[in-house]
Amino acid sequence: MTKAKAKVGEIEVFHGSGNVWEDLGFPDAEELLAKTELVVAIDRTVRARRLTQAAAARLMGIDQPKVSKLLHGDYRGFSTHRLMELLAGLGRDIEIVIGPSKRAPYKGRIRVSAG
Repeated sequence: MTKAKAKVGEIEVFHGSGNVWEDLGFPDAEELLAKTELVVAIDRTVRARRLTQAAAARLMGIDQPKVSKLLHGDYRGFSTHRLMELLAGLGRDIEIVIGPSKRAPYKGRIRVSAG
């Protein structure tokens, strides 16, 4: 978490890094954020297509209880790759772009951007 903070009344407000997992001190914060973004994209796709959980499950090749768990934020046991496969099953294209880091030398990052 960044050290920037402000005081609003009696409450101290800290400005986060943009990654809640990093702010909470998780060592695998970038991976968790990427997985979170993939699950959000799954949820948005299911909603946009007005799919039932059963219909979404058929398209993704998993059972309905797993869809329910995913849509409620429980993605333990799903790899980043598997979440991308589920999105592809829902008709979404996945594109991985590799480029030079804009951060400190030799320190790249992993980012998911859903459009």
